[in-house]
This record gives sequence, C-alpha cells and structure tokens, in this order.
Amino acid sequence: QVQLVESGGGLVQAGGSLRLSCAASGRFFSNYAMGWFRQAPGKEREFVAAISWSGAITYYADSVKGRFTISRDNAKNTLHLQMYSLKPEDTAVYYCTAERGLRRDPGSSWSRGTEQPYYWGQGTQVTVSS
Repeated sequence: QVQLVESGGGLVQAGGSLRLSCAASGRFFSNYAMGWFRQAPGKEREFVAAISWSGAITYYADSVKGRFTISRDNAKNTLHLQMYSLKPEDTAVYYCTAERGLRRDPGSSWSRGTEQPYYWGQGTQVTVSS
C-alpha cells in the first residue's frame, strides 16, 4: 500500500519561502512519477507541479513557473517542492500525489487536467499573509 505524508507547510509572509516535503513508502519510489496539487478555500483543486519517474522532466502550472521548483531524492524516497516569492494567492492545502503506472509519465496530462493522480497524501496547509 502506497503512503504519502507531506510536511513543511506553515504560515509565511508574502515574498517569503517554504519547502514542502513528501515521504513516500510502500513501493519502489524511483519508478513512479510524482506531483503536487493544491486546493484553496472555495476553489477547485489545481495542478501545481509534476516530475517524471527519472526526475529528468518537470512540469509547472503557469501561476508558479519561475517561483516553485519540484525535485525528488530517490535514495530517500522523498519529493520536495521549494517555493519562493510566495503570494497570498498561493494559500492552499498542498497535496503530494503519485502515479500508479510503472515508469509512466503523466505530468503533461495532470497539468492539462485530463488525468488525475491515483495516490494522494493528506495535505499540508500553506498560508501566505499579505
């Protein structure tokens, strides 16, 4: 059974930075694509970023491009989201996600909303004050 546990959320002022982490367990981590989604109060859940199983390909929502960086440490089964220049509109619950298919790269589909990840974490709250 796959488990995804997020950490690193919190309260930060606009312009500040946060680093989210996701600890994955239950299978061979390095063979599966991973990603981050978020949901703000009263809004639909939206794609933030994704990384291929190899780590060679990354995808970003236009709203975070140039400010957020997704990365993975396959040796530690950990996914990260480094967030810089945070804005109040980045306030949301951030979810770590994972693909079910072995060595499949759904990042483009996730970014276009034509496909959803199979595995989801419980989420971590990020609040950006103005």
